Amino acid sequence: MHKVVASAEEAIQDVFDGATVMVGGFGLCGMPENLIRALARKGVKNLITISNNVGIDDVGMGLLLANGQIRRHIGTYVGENKLLEKMVLSGTLQLDLVPQGTFAERIRAGGAGIPAFYTPTGVGTIVAEGKEAREFDGRTYIMERALKADFAFVKAWKGDKWGNLVYRKTAQNFNPMMAAAAKITIAEVEHLVEAGELEPDMVHTPSVYVKRIIQGELFERRIERRTVRKAVASN
Repeated sequence: MHKVVASAEEAIQDVFDGATVMVGGFGLCGMPENLIRALARKGVKNLITISNNVGIDDVGMGLLLANGQIRRHIGTYVGENKLLEKMVLSGTLQLDLVPQGTFAERIRAGGAGIPAFYTPTGVGTIVAEGKEAREFDGRTYIMERALKADFAFVKAWKGDKWGNLVYRKTAQNFNPMMAAAAKITIAEVEHLVEAGELEPDMVHTPSVYVKRIIQGELFERRIERRTVRKAVASN
């Protein structure tokens, strides 16, 4: 039951070339930045990554892009990463863009053991190309396949040594569903506590889904796009 490992490097030591890796986070919020940095240092190649976005240049998953470690990415948003745009346009990286709600449900389905489902999202657009379509109650739906992975990297606010996790605010985005959709889930936490210290009713991810857990060493908490209110001229 004791799942704590000493470092991010140890936690990700069995990630292999060509692995499919889910990475939690929404923008730069709730991303497992210590695990990502360790993966960048490890240097494995030809990864298929599944994440809402790909960080920004040289931050988060942007590090993996800069290293040329990602072969294919499945996600929903790419607007803050110039390197990703350049790689997609040059054909050096394959990008699968998925509507965000569909993306979330595909991951949830993967964790629930549901191989596919039907949704009306994307009907009549390029999203539907090559996909099975069926009519239910007079409305057309397209079939979407579940998403699963070899590894899931998730970030939580608190976790205990058994692997129970509690997320905080916006970090409770894709992390919980990804934790259930991978063969090996690795968690980094801001606060690592003893088993029994977490209130059971507050646990978001039960320990049964988590294989390894680390105490994060450095959380930079970068801001994706800093904006300030324009000054109002006084009379």
